Amino acid sequence: MPIRLEICSSEIQRDGIPFLLHNPPFIIKGNYNLTMAPDSGWPILDYEERPWTPQSSVSRSELRLSRGPYRAAIPPTIANLELMLPGEVSTLASEASAEVARFDAEIGRDIAPFASVLLRSESAASSKIENLTASAKAIALAELGDPRRHNAATIVSNVRTMQAALDLAEHLDVNAIIAMHEALLGTSQPTWVGHWRNEQVWIGGRNIPHTATFVPPHHERVPAAIDDLVAYIARDDIPPLIQAAIAHAQFETIHPFPDGNGRVGRALIHALLRAKGLTRNVTVPVSAGLLTDTATYFEALNAYRTGNPILIVQRLSDAAFRAIGNGRELVGELHTVRERWNERLNARSHSAAWRLLDVVTRQPVINSPLVQKELGATATNALRAIGRLVDAEVLQEVSGNHRNQLWQASEVLDAVDQFAERSGRRS
Repeated sequence: MPIRLEICSSEIQRDGIPFLLHNPPFIIKGNYNLTMAPDSGWPILDYEERPWTPQSSVSRSELRLSRGPYRAAIPPTIANLELMLPGEVSTLASEASAEVARFDAEIGRDIAPFASVLLRSESAASSKIENLTASAKAIALAELGDPRRHNAATIVSNVRTMQAALDLAEHLDVNAIIAMHEALLGTSQPTWVGHWRNEQVWIGGRNIPHTATFVPPHHERVPAAIDDLVAYIARDDIPPLIQAAIAHAQFETIHPFPDGNGRVGRALIHALLRAKGLTRNVTVPVSAGLLTDTATYFEALNAYRTGNPILIVQRLSDAAFRAIGNGRELVGELHTVRERWNERLNARSHSAAWRLLDVVTRQPVINSPLVQKELGATATNALRAIGRLVDAEVLQEVSGNHRNQLWQASEVLDAVDQFAERSGRRS
């Protein structure tokens, strides 16, 4: 028989399919698993109907499904909201924050080559969440301008996004977010950057929004929603890791750009952690922690939209712990590599060869022009320093073409690839 439920909101699942219901009371028929949203004080995403003109290019089945309006999200205003978290979740976020600060201080003591490695590794992990993968060698070659490596070049663009996010951390406003997006897609999609999207987008559903997994707000709502988000980011009464988790989930809900929202949104996490002083020296590879279980990460973003922000705070806190463990292992391996190099290199203490060791740690594929620029050396002296590292088995020649001669530090490439492999392994 029907069951009358006097509740404020709920998520009903039947055969694994969720249904979000509003405006109680409800009458529910059949056998359902009822999951109540936790009392976090956070609003449930609302929706509005928007008119849709069927496109002639869609299939017949899509044409039938797309008759009539579609439903687009209305993002809640969050600038002045208070979030109520269970005690254990607040404790988890606090412990994760302390670990982030500790890791940042540890690496900050010998930051020279490792900051770049961690930044590049985080950018690669964030890209991998979007199914963009490339080896450490391919990324290094793309940084040298190799045009044949599309995925790697896209990851290099994400490195620029991460760096822009850190550079703009002191002024996290509307222009900073647009600048992050421009750093990501300014080269590949110049017409998409410099402004918010000017059309409706959706996730899943192929050619029509009616069958989409999620339809973000109509583009007319984006500017006001971003202004509200920026006001939330400006607050100083929220623990930074919790604030970063909520800001990230809200940004992904607004989805203000035609493409690149996930990577910009994860760069925003690092910008906020830097702005609030939780990190000062390095990029904690949080995306590498998220990669261990991307399904739970996406579930947490979906839960946020149903009035449950607790899961995204938990997921980001767990990711921070996993990322720091993986990051410490990477830095430890690089320390070991450097110790082996120090033992093998036979050169004067102040020679260019010793300075080149730092260069090849952060840029494990090099050519002569790069070395000249990094060391301020002539072509002859650059080749002499490279030769010293080849003799010490630090570098290996990978191209015999005299004009485009390349060398690689295989031990560094192996360490970074092993980091990436661990990132994608579920704990």
